[in-house]
Amino acid sequence: MSFLHTIQPLYVLSGLVVGILVGMTGVAGGSLMTPILILAFGVHPVTAVGTDLLYASVTKTSGTLVHSYNRTVDWRVAGWLAVGSVPMTALTIWMLYALDVRGDATHVLVTKVLGVALFLTALSLIFRKSIMQIYERRVGLLDQKLVRNLTIAMGALLGLLVTVSSVGAGAIGVTALMLLYPSMPTARIVGSNIAHAVPLTLLAGMGHWLIGSIDFPILGSLLIGSIPGTIAGSFLAPRVPDPALRFTLAVLLLLVCARFWLWK
Repeated sequence: MSFLHTIQPLYVLSGLVVGILVGMTGVAGGSLMTPILILAFGVHPVTAVGTDLLYASVTKTSGTLVHSYNRTVDWRVAGWLAVGSVPMTALTIWMLYALDVRGDATHVLVTKVLGVALFLTALSLIFRKSIMQIYERRVGLLDQKLVRNLTIAMGALLGLLVTVSSVGAGAIGVTALMLLYPSMPTARIVGSNIAHAVPLTLLAGMGHWLIGSIDFPILGSLLIGSIPGTIAGSFLAPRVPDPALRFTLAVLLLLVCARFWLWK
């Protein structure tokens, strides 16, 4: 009975809506959930990020199991991403602890980095095809050793962005992998990116737990809504025009981004 008393309907509804969007697009989890927690519910930015990271680790685990069963995960690529993201995540958690998670400096850092991450995510949603066309014309195929090193570097960047803002593992990660591995099937790129996001979000979330920035009642309510929402979104995905949905999401993210950059 005590668990039922901790369930908060508005958080369940938020989890449901975001879960549907994630199921339909494969992205927008942290991009929408963290801003909702901060702007709509007044949750402290660091607590919102930490709670969303553990939330993401649970939801992405189910996705990884499905992709693994379908053999759409390149574990070598996921491993290279982790080589960069794991140490950077640990370093970033230490930095947040050193700054004092409840201090003004951390508050400003999280909101500003969140604004940047949302902006990059929106650009990757709107201009993904254009970015790939320009890349193919000017860069083309890269040496395999360079591709490996760039993958590790991208993992490090994602480790920083995701640990501070909980945003970036989806759209930014997929876009980067499409550029680095143009011959890899899209399903395998998405699966590899999701597989890497599990240890990344779990490690970052556990780090936030250690420094005391997780709200477990909120986490539980979000999961209650998001799990059926993600399933429903997966069934709705074939019925909704993907370009229109991605453009709408991108515009929404740009508006939220502007709100964070104007944050006082």
